[in-house]
Amino acid sequence: MNSIPADLRQQLDDASQVHILKFWDAISDAEKKSLLSQISSTDLKMLRAIWQSSKSDDSPLDATTRIESAQKPDSVIEQPQTAADVESWKQAATAGERELQNGHVAVITVAGGQGSRLGFEHPKGMFPIGPKSERTLFQIFAEQILARRQRHNALIPWLIMTSDATHAETLQFLEQHDYFQLGKETVHLFQQGSLPALDAASGRILMNSQSELALSPDGHGGLVSALAKAGLLDMLASRGIRYLFYHQVDNPTAILCDPAFIGFHSLKKSQLSTNVVRKVSPTERMGVLADINGRTEIVEYSELTPEQAARSDASGDWIFWAGNTAIHIFDREFVEQLASDGGKLPLHVARKNVAFINEDGDAIKPDDAAKPNAIKLERFIFDALPIAERTLIVEGNREREFNPVKNRDGADSPATSRAALSRIGREWLAKAGHSVTEGVDVEISPLIALDAEELAAKIDSQSICVSDLL
Repeated sequence: MNSIPADLRQQLDDASQVHILKFWDAISDAEKKSLLSQISSTDLKMLRAIWQSSKSDDSPLDATTRIESAQKPDSVIEQPQTAADVESWKQAATAGERELQNGHVAVITVAGGQGSRLGFEHPKGMFPIGPKSERTLFQIFAEQILARRQRHNALIPWLIMTSDATHAETLQFLEQHDYFQLGKETVHLFQQGSLPALDAASGRILMNSQSELALSPDGHGGLVSALAKAGLLDMLASRGIRYLFYHQVDNPTAILCDPAFIGFHSLKKSQLSTNVVRKVSPTERMGVLADINGRTEIVEYSELTPEQAARSDASGDWIFWAGNTAIHIFDREFVEQLASDGGKLPLHVARKNVAFINEDGDAIKPDDAAKPNAIKLERFIFDALPIAERTLIVEGNREREFNPVKNRDGADSPATSRAALSRIGREWLAKAGHSVTEGVDVEISPLIALDAEELAAKIDSQSICVSDLL
């Protein structure tokens, strides 16, 4: 393979990207084939347009106007406070259980990231988090899905979105553990896409090597096109799946397939529902949901000044209280609608330092944080919110549902997440009439109990022993 297709060279020339072929004569036939494949899957015109638009920053006035026009989200179901609220949640749970029993629900776990920030150089889903057993994040989620299947007597497919960095190791891990008894045929791994990094000054695609573009994952918003490309939307439709329960891999206390959440989504005929929790302070580093110009949107914490973040309404409530937990329910048909447009959620520009090789083939590693050399592009799944015609926000119980593993130390760390798992176990035992000293580690597998009521029933029937949990 010595020649370069004339039409491809012309496309590269038109997009000012012909430098990609600089080392063509020096690379092997296999490398040439790989490079051509990378180029053919790249939208050169789109990249050029993105770079051109990135050179003119958004107007500060427009950004300020957007934030100042934001209001508290209107369509919110808050945590139950009254007897009527409790009854409403019970009815929603019953409706959700019915959807589960009818086989209408699948789980999507976003697991494209590695645990580098935790000092763990493997896929984050393999991180050991069980306070006593060191169950991994993947195992905890697998056991939740298996327990749901057993409780509702229905198949719940598990779809796991990986990346180039995590796919092979995740697959090997699941195979080694026999898919945690779920059955290989019901667990579907699919890879998110990648997008090239661009030189910030010239807009030229950076090269990772003589035959490789400098690629990075296209963000969790790449889910839509990745599902379609893998044929999984068709598979889900053929199995009668109506709802996709979406969560990220770093939160071991997420309640997968929460019947009440599913029930509210179904009863309200929402296309996209989001679980939120109340922020602990106005400046907590969480994206928040707000209504802007009649549509529900995510406002990133980086968009808010401390004064804006603390803005209150006439009743004294924070405008930006509803912290995004990255737990959603999508109507499958809505995802198909997004995919029919190529899955083209808007692209966001991030300025980062990206290693590359220069035209002499020398490796360059920029490290000036004040002047990042590159533009990286990604899509965010929550950008589907303003596209949906019908959305819903359901407030979760923060202490029960949101204890992520994001940082090596301090808040949202393995230590705080393990402590939360133990605390939840102690609370369930206390409800069953068995008090446990504060600080004692407790671990309750989802296969033992999915909730406090199930645990109490099993203790009463003596099918489990309390000492086995301590």
